Amino acid sequence: MGQIFPKSANRVPGFIFVGIIVAVACLAYGIYYFGSPKYTDVGYQPEQPVPYSHLLHADTLGMDCRYCHTGVEVSAVAMVPPTQTCMNCHTMILPESELLAPIRESWNTGKPVEWVRVHNIPDYAYFNHSAHLKVGIGCESCHGNIASMAIVRQTQPLSMRWCLDCHKDPSDHLRPLSDVTKMNWVAPANQKEFAAKVIAEKRLNPPIDCSGCHR
Repeated sequence: MGQIFPKSANRVPGFIFVGIIVAVACLAYGIYYFGSPKYTDVGYQPEQPVPYSHLLHADTLGMDCRYCHTGVEVSAVAMVPPTQTCMNCHTMILPESELLAPIRESWNTGKPVEWVRVHNIPDYAYFNHSAHLKVGIGCESCHGNIASMAIVRQTQPLSMRWCLDCHKDPSDHLRPLSDVTKMNWVAPANQKEFAAKVIAEKRLNPPIDCSGCHR
């Protein structure tokens, strides 16, 4: 009787075994990577080299987000303010404060302050700040009420599902362009009507396919 399977078939179980090991390893790494607090941990609140308070600057003093985050309306990134921005005020205000010593050192040496990024998305995901602000998505929708935070913390998971939920129906997050940086914004009674008008006028159709964010 002739041989049914070729001799090369003997290697198939080995390939299957190796494939299972690789798949399990990839799954474990994926769970570790995608579940990392760096990307999904609501409440993440790292210590910064300088105790900068958004509560003081944005709420008490009423500074607009865009004074420091100058790129947010025109760039994919909001931009961390350079030392020059801090020194615009602090050459005269609290110029001898011990808490601001790292700022003065940065100013004198030209070495940037190593701020710790709070809101992270993976490198394989593309996010454009300006695209969102230009249609009326407020800072608060993603970052929470930053003006109430003495220490910035993450308030949203920034996960793929969280993004897709908004892309499928952004109605609750759309607001007038004049209010994009306003904290504690309260949606009007006719929010659905307003959002529908914005969606129609701007022809909003947020991508929900893979290529929209993974380029």
